[in-house]
Amino acid sequence: MSSIATQLLHSIPADPLTGAISVPIYQTSTFVQEAPGVNKGYDYARSGNPTRAALETLAATLEKGTAGAAFASGLAAIDAVIKLLESGDEILAVDDIYGGAFRMFTHVYQKFGIRVRYVDTSIIENVLNAITSKTKLIWLETPTNPTLKISDIEAIAGIAKSNKCLLCVDNTFASPALQHPLTLGADIVVHSATKYLGGHSDLIAGLVITREKELGEKIKFIQNASGAILSPFDSWLVIRGIETLHLRVKQHCANAQAVAEYLQTHPAVGKVYYPGLKDHFNHIVAAKQANGFGSVVSFTLKEDTVAAANAFVTSTAYFKLAESLGGVKSLLCHPAQMTHKSIPETIRKVSGVADSLIRLSVGLEDVDDLIDDLKNAFAVIESHANKKRPEAVAV
Repeated sequence: MSSIATQLLHSIPADPLTGAISVPIYQTSTFVQEAPGVNKGYDYARSGNPTRAALETLAATLEKGTAGAAFASGLAAIDAVIKLLESGDEILAVDDIYGGAFRMFTHVYQKFGIRVRYVDTSIIENVLNAITSKTKLIWLETPTNPTLKISDIEAIAGIAKSNKCLLCVDNTFASPALQHPLTLGADIVVHSATKYLGGHSDLIAGLVITREKELGEKIKFIQNASGAILSPFDSWLVIRGIETLHLRVKQHCANAQAVAEYLQTHPAVGKVYYPGLKDHFNHIVAAKQANGFGSVVSFTLKEDTVAAANAFVTSTAYFKLAESLGGVKSLLCHPAQMTHKSIPETIRKVSGVADSLIRLSVGLEDVDDLIDDLKNAFAVIESHANKKRPEAVAV
């Protein structure tokens, strides 16, 4: 039997009209009909577009689901899932959550009567103790952003099923090259396709994939009714990115493992967060449910201050200071001031996002060059620290 990567590449069909090996970009807003309601499968591009449909089918194949829907951003994808709920429903969400999701849950949907409870879902007992009869959705990121907590998808899927609620897993950090939450019992998977699926930092996109067809039809209804669709060109870009997904992620993981192991040895580092390290809490769970550990590595500095973090993130050459992750070029960011700025400081720190925490998205450059880049940044901040220390006074 052929490998997953081979099956994936050949699940993208050649164009039946022309034989084009690349999926055509159907850049059109509407479609000519033979008679009212009689068409070739498409009537208006918000409701459906052949290029977007090719991506949606590919996404469902990638995640081993039955239906996919492509959105204009990862947050638009998350928004569509939350629209499955009603006023009075509750969400049980991982505490170390992406700042954009926190902002949406708290500042958009809370006023409509949807309550959110945040717990550390890496500990199963926390989920069991927090779930109530009003809980209609459990929301996981695994690994989480940015402290890379790992939750046992299969175990939590069992809890969700026994309590008659949905389980949604944000699979952005692992990607379907490494992890398939739907096969572990999740009902819904969401992606910021901006990250690994696109892979080249040149698009914004989101995906929702469902295990059951009926749930997928509900998401498609919301997609059409709300209108936050992905454009044909960006759909094509995501398809192109997916074609090299498995190859890219394999190298991402190898580079990240080497970077994480280097950081563990540096005296200026406080703590390293990476599921591939054997001392990571739930390393065994990560190894069980995924085929690799991803390219995101986070760490704190022993000098746990915003100033120290600022000095570091502005001293690298190959690691570029920017939002986002999952692209071929290495990036770094300071979550407290960037991706998680919308989360109140007290909540942020309780979830593990310290003042000095730095998140790396390890790219595809030569790993020795990346480690040298980090060494140089540590040298710069050590030099600054030495200049601030008062000289010893001879007695």
